[in-house]
Order: sequence, then structure tokens, then C-alpha cells
Amino acid sequence: MIRPMRGFGPRAWLVTGCLLWVAAVCAVHASAPPEAAARVVEENSGSAGNSAQEPAPTYVGDDTCLICHDDKRRPYISTPHGRSADARTPAARQGCETCHGPASRHVEDPGSVLPPVAFTKAPPREVNAVCTTCHNRGEHALWEGSQHESRGLACTNCHSVHAFKSATRQLDKAKQIELCADCHREKVSKVDRSGHMPVREGKLDCTTCHNPHGSTNVRLLRTGDSIADQCTSCHAEKRGPFLWEHAPTRDGCVTCHDPHGSSNERMLVTRPPILCQRCHVATRHPSTIYDAGLIGTSARVFARSCVTCHAAIHGSNHPSGQRFTR
Repeated sequence: MIRPMRGFGPRAWLVTGCLLWVAAVCAVHASAPPEAAARVVEENSGSAGNSAQEPAPTYVGDDTCLICHDDKRRPYISTPHGRSADARTPAARQGCETCHGPASRHVEDPGSVLPPVAFTKAPPREVNAVCTTCHNRGEHALWEGSQHESRGLACTNCHSVHAFKSATRQLDKAKQIELCADCHREKVSKVDRSGHMPVREGKLDCTTCHNPHGSTNVRLLRTGDSIADQCTSCHAEKRGPFLWEHAPTRDGCVTCHDPHGSSNERMLVTRPPILCQRCHVATRHPSTIYDAGLIGTSARVFARSCVTCHAAIHGSNHPSGQRFTR
């Protein structure tokens, strides 16, 4: 007696489909013309035909580079890049070609063939890739993905190896604030106001608070995870926790202060009591006493402010300090 044939299960159908697909692919490759197969091999090998026709460029040494570029030598050897005794520097490796790449083809035809890495014409991604082969730790560890990197800036927008003008960090400008002002003009202009951070006196730099190469904090700040953490790293007396906390201090110091500069005392964004009335519009003190008609005669405005009584405005630890009066 002949038993009826059982139907295929899901696994059997899957195996059969795979075998049919492999057979079809083999048939297509067997019937493909020779030039098509060669093109596939060339694409997978990364332009092997070009490398077979032209030999790879080779290193020529600093002496050959300096025949034409001797003016670049003096600034270079006076910097950490030119310390050949340090095995980590370009001078200890291939010299100029450590960063610019092997230049044999450029030497053979300097008029039409540039070095493999021409920093003045290379896109920012290529420039940064060369610099970060060495500068990838410490302050530079977070450069990739930072605000400046994501906006298409290159290391050479701020730094120069052969034509720097600053005493430190090889900057394109003599002073750091001049360099930052190229993009952040609205921030730097605040330093000229009557109340300001002591930057124009040379006591602070922009990088005292910010790390332009990247940060885990907001606004490229160096310390903590918030603006308040950065401010209280110097102004420790304003740091909590307090028994009675003032809400704006939790939101951030910039709620009331402009850290780059202001025309008001203590770098406040506006003068008190108007500053306080941005939040306290319906308190026990009638807000109408500060309106335009009475602002010249009110004793609460003339030569006074809310902090005359509410002195502990950043927070209080006194048992009776709920109103920040003590």
C-alpha cells in the first residue's frame, strides 16, 4: 500500500527557496560578460586599476620640502610640533609629511599637483581628521560631535602651525577674545559694558569658562552639568543647598545675570525692582508703586531696591529666612 505524501513544512519551504536563489545567482554570474565581472572586482577592491598604473607617492624628507618652503620652517621648529626629541611630535616621524602626506608627486610637478593634504584647500573633515590623530585626548577628547565640529569648523579656522600670532595655543589672532569675536561678536561686545567679566583686563579668557573643543555641559561650559554649576565653581558662596531656595537660582544664574556683561550693577539683565517684578507681579507690595508715573518719587525705587530688605536673595539657611530677609 502506497502512503500519501505529506505536505512540506515551513522549514522545508525555506530551504528550497534558498537553494533556488543560490542557483539563480550562479547562473547570472556565469552568463555575465568578462568586463562586467572585472568592473565588480574593481569596485570591491577600491580602484585597484589606478594603483597598478601609478605608483603610490613616497616620502621625500624635510630637506626637499624646505627648498621651496623655507619660510615655514622657523615658526614650525619653535613650536611643540617641531620637537624632534619627543617621539609624539611630527618632527620625530616624517616631519612636514607627517601631516601633509607623502609629497613625491608634488615635488615632481609642484605647479599642478598639491600635497595629499593641503590644509588651505582641504574640507574641514579632512583637516580635522589629520589633527585629531594626535590631538584626541584631554581637552580635545570631545571634539567629534561638538557644536563647533558639527557646524563645519576646522582646526585651522582658529589655529595655525606656520603663521600663528598668539603667545600660546598657536592662534590666528594675537588675543583669544579677538579670535572668538570673529563669530561671537554679540558676546564679545558685552565685555565693553560697565559691568563685565574681567576679560578685557586679561584676568580671564573665554576658555576660562568654555571649552571650544567640546564639553558634556551646556554651551560648551567646562564645569558641571548646568550653567549654575559653572558659576558656583567660582562663586561658591552662592551654591546651595539652602533651607529656603529662591526659584531663579535653581533655574540658572542667567535668569537674572548676563555673564558676558551688562550696563547694570552686578551684571543684572535689568535693574531692580523691575528685575524682580518680572516674576513678582502680584505680591504684598503693590506693583503699581513702581509704574512710570511714580518712578521718580517712590522711595522704593529711588536709591533702593528689593534686595535692600531681601538681602539673601540667592537663598537662606536662617529658620526665619522664608522671605530671604536674613
